[in-house]
Order: sequence, then C-alpha cells, then structure tokens
Amino acid sequence: MAENKYQAGLIKRLKQRFPGCVVLKNDPNYMQGILDLTILHHHCWAMLEVKDSAQSARQPNQEFYVKSFSELSFADFIYPENEEEVLDALEEAFASRGATRVS
Repeated sequence: MAENKYQAGLIKRLKQRFPGCVVLKNDPNYMQGILDLTILHHHCWAMLEVKDSAQSARQPNQEFYVKSFSELSFADFIYPENEEEVLDALEEAFASRGATRVS
C-alpha cells in the first residue's frame, strides 16, 4: 500500500479512536525530517512518522525527532505492522495525562 493511502486511512482511524482530536499534516519541506502528523487531543499532543512498512527507509533526522518528541510527550514511527501497538501506547500516553477516550 502506498504511504499516502495508508496515511489517509490512519488519520480516519485516529479520529475514530480519539474523538474530537485534531490531526495536522506537517510540511516536510519546511523542516527536514519533521514527523508527518501532529495529533492534538484535549490538552495533549503527539507526533507520528508514517511509513508504509516496517522496512521503509527513514530520512535523516527522523530518529532524532522521534526520540526528542518522545521525551516531551509522545512520538513514534507507525506502519501497518505495528499500528495497533502504537495506537495502544498513544491511548495510554493520552490517558496518563488526563485525556480520556470518549466512545
């Protein structure tokens, strides 16, 4: 599956799983290596770098940004093979900061 199609579906799943969240697509031309998505949920935020598979190449600085943003809030690489694990971790991170999921 192409990364852009996977990303579009992922954004829909994020909005279903975290009702009321805002998902922003970041401009890779503005800052090299910046992660693809910023998720705002209640008073919390997270960033995700979307890949179409676990074997996809990582751009320079992406590892740095995932590590840096993880220390501030939540950040990770996400792809079909680890999606459920990452979304579970994201849900736990939001819940630990008081942003509860409303089903």
